[in-house]
Amino acid sequence: MAAKKSVKRGGKGKGYKASSTKLTNKRTSKLAKQGKLKPKKKKKGWGELNQQSEIQNHHRVNGRDESVPEEESDLSDQDLDFYGTPGTASSFISDAKFGSLSKETVSKGKKRKKNIDEGEEENYEQKPRKLFAKEENIKSLLPIKTSHGVIPQMTQIKQEEPEIKEEMIEKSETATPEKQEELPTLTNIELYANRQEKLRARKTRIAALASSLIENPEENIKKLKELRSYVTECDPDMFLTVRKLAMISMMEVFKDIIPGYRIRLPTEAEKAAKLKKETKKIRDFEETFLLNYKKYLEFLEMTCKGKLVEDKDNRFGKSGAELRPSPAASQSLSVLAAKCLCEILKAHPHFNYRNNIITVLVPHMNKGNKEVRDIVCDTVREIFRSDKSGEVSLEIVKSISRMVKIREFKVKREVLDSFLSLKIKQVDYDGDLVKQDGKTRKEMMKKMSRRERKKKKKMELLEHELLETRASEDKNKKIKMHTEIVQTIFHTYFRVLKSLHQSSLLSAVLEGLARFAHLINVDFFEDLFNVFNNLIDSGNLGYRESLHCIKTAFVILMGQGEVLNIDPMRFYTHLYNSILSVHAGVSSDDTSLVLDCVECMLGRRRRQISQQRVLAFIKRICTLSLQQDGHCCVALLAVLRSFVVNFKSSELLFDNETQGSGMFLPELPHPEHSNAHNTMLWEITLLKNHYHPVVRQFAAHLGKMAPTSGEGQLPVDLLRRDPKQFLQDFKPTEIFFGIEFPKKMFHKKEIF
Repeated sequence: MAAKKSVKRGGKGKGYKASSTKLTNKRTSKLAKQGKLKPKKKKKGWGELNQQSEIQNHHRVNGRDESVPEEESDLSDQDLDFYGTPGTASSFISDAKFGSLSKETVSKGKKRKKNIDEGEEENYEQKPRKLFAKEENIKSLLPIKTSHGVIPQMTQIKQEEPEIKEEMIEKSETATPEKQEELPTLTNIELYANRQEKLRARKTRIAALASSLIENPEENIKKLKELRSYVTECDPDMFLTVRKLAMISMMEVFKDIIPGYRIRLPTEAEKAAKLKKETKKIRDFEETFLLNYKKYLEFLEMTCKGKLVEDKDNRFGKSGAELRPSPAASQSLSVLAAKCLCEILKAHPHFNYRNNIITVLVPHMNKGNKEVRDIVCDTVREIFRSDKSGEVSLEIVKSISRMVKIREFKVKREVLDSFLSLKIKQVDYDGDLVKQDGKTRKEMMKKMSRRERKKKKKMELLEHELLETRASEDKNKKIKMHTEIVQTIFHTYFRVLKSLHQSSLLSAVLEGLARFAHLINVDFFEDLFNVFNNLIDSGNLGYRESLHCIKTAFVILMGQGEVLNIDPMRFYTHLYNSILSVHAGVSSDDTSLVLDCVECMLGRRRRQISQQRVLAFIKRICTLSLQQDGHCCVALLAVLRSFVVNFKSSELLFDNETQGSGMFLPELPHPEHSNAHNTMLWEITLLKNHYHPVVRQFAAHLGKMAPTSGEGQLPVDLLRRDPKQFLQDFKPTEIFFGIEFPKKMFHKKEIF
C-alpha cells in the first residue's frame, strides 16, 4: 500500500506539480553540460566597498563616479559618454529607474526585496533641488543612486546665456523697423484721384445695395446690415461724404419698404412653437428689419446730438483718433440726421419707435441751431395739419408740454407757435356723445322685441369686428383724442398766464388762446377775463399782445360766452387806442390781426354797439389806411366799405355840416366821447391820388358813398373777395398791383 502511494506521489499523474526550484536546477545542470553556463563572479568585501565610496565622494563634483569599473555596467561606451555629460537628457533620466544603471539589478524571476534606501530616495525627490546649490552660479542635477546611498551632482552655470539673450533682443529691436516700408509720396493730384476712385466704388456699392433692397426686401434683407455699415465709415479721406450718402440712401430704403403695420416681436413661447416655413421666413424678415431699423435710429440720434459715431472694427485708427471733422462738418451731419428723422416720421408716423423719434426731435425745437430748429418745427406743423386720427399729434403735444415744464418756460416762441397748425373743430369735455349714444340705445332696446334685440346685438358685434378693417377713423375716438390735445395745450397756456406776465411767451400764448378760443371750457371764462383785464391795466403789453388778448375775449363772447354778463367796453377802448400802432413803419403783417378784431367787435356785434362807437371806429380805420402799404390799404378800405353799407349812420361822415354840439377830439381814449359825428372822411380824398390803382378805385367808390349800381360801382371780382384775400392777392413780394411781372425777353439785333 505504501509503495502504491509513493508511486502516486512521484508519478506524473493528474495532481502532480513540480516546484520552481527543481525546474531551475534542471535548467542549470543542462546548461552546464552544454558549456553555456557563465562562471559566477566573486563579490567584493566590505573593505573594497569602503575604499570605493571614498573615491566617489572625492570626485562627485565632476558628475560621475570614476571608480566604478566598466565591467559592472550594462551600458555601452556611447551611453556612458552621453549620460556622463552633466545636465544632458535630464527628461529621460528623470523617467528612468536608478537601478537600471548598475549590475546589481534583481533578476526577472526573483522578487526584489524592499531596500531601506528607497525611503531615503522618496524623501530626496520631494525636497527642492536648490538646497544643494548654495552659490548662485552652481546648478543642481539629478543624483545617482547606488547601493550605499544617493550621490548628489552639481554643475556650474555658464555665463554666456544672458549675453546671447541680450544680443537676440537687440537684434529683434533693430529688425522691427526694417520691416516697415516707407510709403511713396504722392502729389495732390494723385491723392485726389485715389480718393475719387475709392468714393466711386463706395457710391456704386451703396447704390447696388439700395436697389436690391427696394426691389426685393424679403430676399435681400441681409444686405441691409452691409448698407448700414457704410453709415459708420471711418476712412479719414472720405468718411463725411460716404456717411451722408449712406444716411440718405437708408432713409429712402426705409421709407419704401416699411410695412403699413406695427411689427410686434414674438414672445418666448411663440419662439419655441413650431411654425410653417413661410411664417418663419416672414418672422425672420421682421426681426432682422426691426433690428437694423433700431440701430439706424440710434445712429441718427447720436449724430443729431453732435457726437461722431465710430465703428468698432475701425481699421483706420483706434477709437477714431484720426476722425476729427471740423465744426462745420459736424453741424452738417447733425442737420442731415435731423432731416432723415423728420422724413421718416412724416412718411410713417404709425410705425415702431415713433415715440422715440418724437422724444429725440422735440428738444431740437428749442436748440440754438436755427437750421435744425426750422426743420423740426416745419415737420411738426406738417404732421399737425395732416394727422387725421390725432394719435401722433397727442404724443407730440404731450412731449412739448413736458419740455416746457422741465425748462421752466425758457423756450423759444416757435415751440408754442407750432400749436397753431392743429386743426381741431370739436371737443367733448363731459363725454356727452358717449352718454347720448348710451341713452338712445337703451330707449331703442326697450321698444324692440326679443328677437329684434338679439339680432341687434349680433349686428353690433359684427360692426365692432369690421371697425378695425375700415380705412376711416372712428369719430368718437377722434373727438376723444382732440379733447385730450386741447386740454394739454390749455394747461400749458394757463400756466404761463398765471406765473409769467412779462414772459416772451405771452404773445404766443395769447395768440394760441385766440386761435382755440371756441374750444375753451365755460368753467375757465371768468378767470380768463380777470386775467385779461389785469394784463390790459398793467400796461406791459405790446400792441400785438393787446390785439391777441382782445381777439380772444370777443371770440369767447361770440360763442359760449354769450350767456355771461360781461361788459366789453374796456376792450373796445383798448383797441381804439392801440390800433394806430400798426403801421407800415413797424410791420404790415399784423394788419390781418386788426381785421379779425374789427370784424369780431363791429361786424358780428352790430346790434349791440352804439352809433357813436361805430362812427369813431370808422374814422379811426380810415385814418389807419393812410399809414399802410398798398395791399393793406386795399384790405382796410374793403372793411370800411362793408361798414358804410351796413351802418346807415355812417352817412353823417360824408356831410360837411355839423350834427349836434361839440368838436371831434381824436386824442380822447374813449371812442364814444370823441364826437366823431362832427367830422368827415377827408382821408378818402387823399387816397384818390394813391400810387396803387386798386386803392384809387376803392377811394373813388367810397367817395360816392359806396353805390351798389350805377356810376362808381366796383367790379364784381373786387366785391366778392374777402378783405383778408386782398392781403395775399396784392402782396408786393409776389406781384405788383395785381399784375405779374413779365419775363425778360431777349431780342436779337437786326442786322441790316
